[in-house]
Amino acid sequence: MDILLKIILMAFIGAVIGYTTNVVAIKLLFKPLEPINILGFKLQGVIPKRRDEIAKSIAETVEAELLSVDEIMDQLIEGTDKKDILEMLKNKIISMTEGKLPGLLSAFSGTINKYIEDIIDSKGEELLDEMTEVLVHKATSSISISKMVEEKISGFELDEIETMILKIAKNELRHIEILGGVLGFLIGITQGLLFVLF
Repeated sequence: MDILLKIILMAFIGAVIGYTTNVVAIKLLFKPLEPINILGFKLQGVIPKRRDEIAKSIAETVEAELLSVDEIMDQLIEGTDKKDILEMLKNKIISMTEGKLPGLLSAFSGTINKYIEDIIDSKGEELLDEMTEVLVHKATSSISISKMVEEKISGFELDEIETMILKIAKNELRHIEILGGVLGFLIGITQGLLFVLF
């Protein structure tokens, strides 16, 4: 009975040590937020210390693997009905010319408006495609999703980042803590058995 009690006690101690170690390790991912000096060593949580690197890495991954300006522009173009745009353009130009043509030209406003409509009907789609291509090229060369994401992440306060990560990975981190306890328990039993046998 004395031997069994020792094994159970060692298993319990192992579980407490394993669980506590993992809880502390998870806390040290975030804490301390600001560097503190202990015996000449600067200590800071892993995530706060490497925030800029993490932000850059996440941003590059988002742009390379998840979302690019080309894909955004493609979605925007695909979701837009060209006929609607051309109709809006036609109506806008005609409304701008009505009553604003000088002198003799105002007598020909119906003809001019008809000419505008014909040009937009025949060449509008081609012009729209050309303009879209120019806009897409300009957007892809001037907009950097990775830069936007990196700036956004870097703009967060450290405690906001901690809250977000904990919210996202709460269950997984809890499982890691429990797993530490289980492994510590198993190691404690193994040590107890080895102690008894040898």
